[in-house]
Amino acid sequence: MSDLVPADTTEDVRTRGAGVSRQVAVLPVGSFEQHGPYLPLATDTLVACAVAREIAGAYPVHLLPPVTISCSHEHAAWPGTVSISSVTLHAVVRDIADSLRRSGVDALVVVNGHGGNYVLGNVVQESSARGERTALFPAAEDWEAARERAGVVTSLLTDMHAGEIETSILLHAHPEMLRPGYETSDFVADDRRHLLTLGMSGYTDSGVIGRPSLGSAEKGKELLASLADSFGAYFSLLTSDA
Repeated sequence: MSDLVPADTTEDVRTRGAGVSRQVAVLPVGSFEQHGPYLPLATDTLVACAVAREIAGAYPVHLLPPVTISCSHEHAAWPGTVSISSVTLHAVVRDIADSLRRSGVDALVVVNGHGGNYVLGNVVQESSARGERTALFPAAEDWEAARERAGVVTSLLTDMHAGEIETSILLHAHPEMLRPGYETSDFVADDRRHLLTLGMSGYTDSGVIGRPSLGSAEKGKELLASLADSFGAYFSLLTSDA
């Protein structure tokens, strides 16, 4: 699990920054919430870190350690889930961005691994309105492109939680973290219009909404490769002088 924490020294960051007009930091934001009986509570953090590491392998970015607890209130019915308020998450990301700018890193990309972190969109929206260089990644369009490239069968609507995408990424990046059971845990609940009112427990007893049985390590590898390619447009936008 040591690959979740960057091993950079100060000199590594200094050297990398010397080669770009603007330094870009990448902040993975995960969660600590139930992902059925076969995926760990830290799944969203593992996914966000896998995406961020893929990005760092392809672009000269300053990779940060992850935020590991976020807004998982809809999963509160399951043991082990821990949440912080949206106000706290907003403040944490804002403080990190402010600290980075004081150290000469003036662009921040938040890599979000948890769909319930709605407030991250507001953080980026407000930062951009202040003239700060900030982005939220991946967008739904980036996930859709990755899904198509990887041959993921389940739609993004159906693949809501602990399904084909998350299972595939962990099978590729952290196969040791999966437990038996994903092969037989498919469950679909596409009409979730009252999710914010009822929480996940209003739609699933297992905590799963998706088709994890379709997951594979090869799909996970291609998902990450596609997301790294998609990140190129974000990197260009944040480092341009326009």
